[in-house]
Amino acid sequence: MIAIIDYGAGNLHSVQKGFEKVGAKATVTSDPGQVAAARAVVLPGVGSYGLAMQSLERLGLTRVLTDVIRGGKHFLGICLGLQVLLEGSEEALGSTGLGIIPGRVRRFPGGLKVPHMGWNQLYFARQDPLFEGVEPGAWFYFVHSYYADPRDEEWVLGRADYGVPFTAALGKGNVRAVQFHPEKSGRLGLKVLANFVGLMN
Repeated sequence: MIAIIDYGAGNLHSVQKGFEKVGAKATVTSDPGQVAAARAVVLPGVGSYGLAMQSLERLGLTRVLTDVIRGGKHFLGICLGLQVLLEGSEEALGSTGLGIIPGRVRRFPGGLKVPHMGWNQLYFARQDPLFEGVEPGAWFYFVHSYYADPRDEEWVLGRADYGVPFTAALGKGNVRAVQFHPEKSGRLGLKVLANFVGLMN
């Protein structure tokens, strides 16, 4: 089973339907016990960084998330679910992230229309099984005003450009995260979800 974490922010059922379309069983849950027992964990999200971290803490999910990730369980973060993996964000200066990935989340510079909303091209920094069968320059759907700025380049899987180059995919070991929404990205988005399921085999 794949546990899709419900903390009150995200296209949870769209993500669940995406996994079902690629033949995987996925359950939407906010139960820390179910998350701990799952074979893999997905953290989707839209909205505010600070509120997301407050909700995860209130539900008792910050500790279990850290434990399952550090324990080697496959993890996929989507949009805000990518951002909370870092140590903090310019969106919520008093809020601490999960701290799995060293670095912070930055706001797009002034002069750019935010949120960055719509289709954009993804270019790979290195090969990864998450993007097997996806050509460089493939189009994915984004909705965000902030982007990840990791300190360690080894985490960067892919980038896109919106006035400035920004990190669009991160990953190392058992952790993968994408700034775009695979559940809204058509055939290639489903391919990414299928590739994530393939990592569990």
